[in-house]
Amino acid sequence: MTAAVGAASGAVLHGVGVGRRTAVGPVVQVRPAPAPAADAPLLVDGAPAGPEQVRAAVGQAFTDVAEGLQAQSDRSSGTVKEVLAATAQMAADPALRTGVLARLDAGEPPVAAIDAVVDKFAAMFEQAGGYLAERVTDLRSVRDRVVARALGLPAPGVPELTRPSVVVARDLAPADTAALDLANVLAIVTELGGPTGHTAIIAGQLGLPCLVRVTGATDLPEGVEVAVDSATSTVTVDPDDELRAALARRAATERVFEEDTAPGATADGHPVQLLANIGTAEDAQRVAPQPVQGVGLFRTEVLFLERSTAPTRKEQAETYAVVLRSLGERKVVVRTLDAGADKPLTFATQPDEENPALGVRGYRQVRTHPELLDTQLAALADAQRETGTTPWVMAPMIATVDEAREFAARARAAGVATVGVMVEVPSAALRAEQLLAEVDFVSLGTNDLAQYTMATDRLRGELADLLDPWQPAVLDLVAVTARAGVTLGKPVGVCGESAADPLMALVLVGLGVTSLSMSAGAVPAVRYAVRHHTLERCREMAAAALAARSAAEARAAVVGLLVDEVRATLG
Repeated sequence: MTAAVGAASGAVLHGVGVGRRTAVGPVVQVRPAPAPAADAPLLVDGAPAGPEQVRAAVGQAFTDVAEGLQAQSDRSSGTVKEVLAATAQMAADPALRTGVLARLDAGEPPVAAIDAVVDKFAAMFEQAGGYLAERVTDLRSVRDRVVARALGLPAPGVPELTRPSVVVARDLAPADTAALDLANVLAIVTELGGPTGHTAIIAGQLGLPCLVRVTGATDLPEGVEVAVDSATSTVTVDPDDELRAALARRAATERVFEEDTAPGATADGHPVQLLANIGTAEDAQRVAPQPVQGVGLFRTEVLFLERSTAPTRKEQAETYAVVLRSLGERKVVVRTLDAGADKPLTFATQPDEENPALGVRGYRQVRTHPELLDTQLAALADAQRETGTTPWVMAPMIATVDEAREFAARARAAGVATVGVMVEVPSAALRAEQLLAEVDFVSLGTNDLAQYTMATDRLRGELADLLDPWQPAVLDLVAVTARAGVTLGKPVGVCGESAADPLMALVLVGLGVTSLSMSAGAVPAVRYAVRHHTLERCREMAAAALAARSAAEARAAVVGLLVDEVRATLG
């Protein structure tokens, strides 16, 4: 994608939008970790500092970082408060500071001294395992902040947000999003990533406008006002009053959508379950009051990431029970651990995989670490018994009918009552009818299905056009799967981000998909689109999309079949 040059008023940067939402606010840049040379000098008034000055500056840097983090923690709440407090405690650790000062006294340069001590403690923590091993991330964060403070470099990571802001970064790791004060995040803009990457997914899950692949985003000045428009995939610098008014009208329309809270259905009453995607128990509590018919994808790997050992059966059961209780009688579809590829686990990832996306990931982990799945299934059964609510449990990355049969037997033996599999590999879609004969339901993961069908890494944003869910080959596989569900009378859901596109939702309904799961914030627009079209019109749209020769042609064909009101309202 190209960008407008510079940051003059009215300049427009282009990227790939996620969702339909908009926001206007000041830019806050997320700075990368400093990477000075090990022998980089500490300068005072432009000249290399003497030994005493270096010692005083580094000691003060530790103090400033610890006090700053603690003050920020005191002003925060929930997970953010806990993350910041743990990091502040690490920065204040006397052993860490004493070790660095001792090396400075021996003549080592400041960066080399800090790195040596941090590496030593990190190795000790990793060897100890458990809770200490999990604090290595905190330790590395302290290193980055102290080096930046001592050398007078910009503070790394997500800064404290003192007002509602547009967060801009080269990229955001999952750990970065954990430190976001969501009350003050208006939108997320990144230079890297793709529309089905995890930054985009998390932003959608939180209902935030998001643009990825925005060249020039990190050159935007701190504090400059920008308008972020996910629907048009643009970031406009210093938007004028006309654009602000247009975005305000769009926001008002979205609020009108939210007034309809009835269960999903077409204009002639054909039911379509509208569900939310979640990743944590907190997400479940956040979506519970919203007018969704349940959860169509609970990404359980969030429980496992950033840990040195797997969560215990008891820990998992407690989390699953919170989710089930939060949703009450509503449907909850749980995806078992989907690790590997872009979600590595320190305790399970294969060290020698040359192509992790095609390696031991998802259900395939049972080949090397069967205890992970067995423990998770037992925990889900525990939560089912404790709450009296039956979760729908599905396995990711199923490629063969034998795998579906094996998973179903394993899950049922553990006490799980409703068992399904995900269809995200072309081989599974082509054998969907046989798969459905072994399980109770299937759910299409269109993000990975597009990746494997089009032989395109979903993390490569520059190939986003190949990952377009409107690609005819991808739609063909969705259609095959949906037909299998119709034939056998079993549910077929979609939990990929394509379900959040109101136009694609109409096609999916026309193909025979029975439920659509997406970020909760996307549900109102999808409900509106479905509500204004009959099942027969949705079937016409599906046929038109399948007959198209390209993704653009498929989308245009569906736009041409929209009822006038919806075409005008959705723009």
